Amino acid sequence: MKTDSPFLELEAAPRVRVWFDGQPLELPDGANLAAALLAAGVRTFRHTPVSGAPRAPFCMMGACYDCLVETGGRVQQACMLEVKDGMRIARPHEAEAAHAEG
Repeated sequence: MKTDSPFLELEAAPRVRVWFDGQPLELPDGANLAAALLAAGVRTFRHTPVSGAPRAPFCMMGACYDCLVETGGRVQQACMLEVKDGMRIARPHEAEAAHAEG
């Protein structure tokens, strides 16, 4: 799912396969998940529960919660996770995102 992205890939780490909303991606092993997804062309990580507006990482330090994704059966901040081989990542359901773990 490589698309044009304004973000540069700087990681020289070996690539591992992950899935975002069912689409395979090759991301740098151990990289920051939010940064790696942005560099891979993922622009929308979730939608707001009130307006449905698309959201993506903003602060990249765990304060804004705009990068929430569902992985490992939990809704978590992508900016606080590292890329691991075989990760299954999805956009969270709106109700689950409202009760995300911090």
